[in-house]
Amino acid sequence: MEKEKKNRSELLELIVVIMLGVTAVATAWSSWQGSLHGSQMAQKYTKSNNYASEGNSEYNAGIQSLTQDMMLYNEINGLMIDQHFAESRGDMDEAEKLEWKIDELFAGSVTEGMAQAFDWAMTETERRGESVSPFDMDGYVDSYFETANELLAESEEMLEEGNKNNTHGDNQGLVSVIYAVVLFLLGISSSFKGVREKYVLLVVSCIGFLAATIFMLTIPIVMP
Repeated sequence: MEKEKKNRSELLELIVVIMLGVTAVATAWSSWQGSLHGSQMAQKYTKSNNYASEGNSEYNAGIQSLTQDMMLYNEINGLMIDQHFAESRGDMDEAEKLEWKIDELFAGSVTEGMAQAFDWAMTETERRGESVSPFDMDGYVDSYFETANELLAESEEMLEEGNKNNTHGDNQGLVSVIYAVVLFLLGISSSFKGVREKYVLLVVSCIGFLAATIFMLTIPIVMP
């Protein structure tokens, strides 16, 4: 009876030692993964800020380009009105002079996209019988902010991914805390004389270890 009790005690101690080793390794892995998630989070937050900064710069540049093109359109539109007025008066010299100015502006200042918008506006003006602005063309104004919107969208995406890494890192921290509790319970089990108390601590430790491990397996793994 005494020998059987001793064998049980030795087996229990062996299991505790094995559990201590396994839990220590799992704790190290969880801490390492939490650190990697934290590193990924910092990198993605930095990229998000960079994309946001570039996107805001591109947005300001888009506003500036849009304003300049609106001023250019007003100038060309004014010349066209003067040209039509000159033609209606039969002043062909003035009309040709104004047409030359318009052609020069188109050749030197009007972009390809704006030229297409002008063509659309002239077609729509003839069709509707009223003046139509090139900036009324669907998607034309948005084209000034296309690059800015892409950069800001990438900034949002990086921010969201960084937030996910932050959550995963916090979860790995929780796993490490549970493992620390398991290590504590396993460590104090040797101070108890009774086998029953040791078994209770071992069972509680195993339950905590399994719960933490299952939870850890749901967290994405990050490789350096």
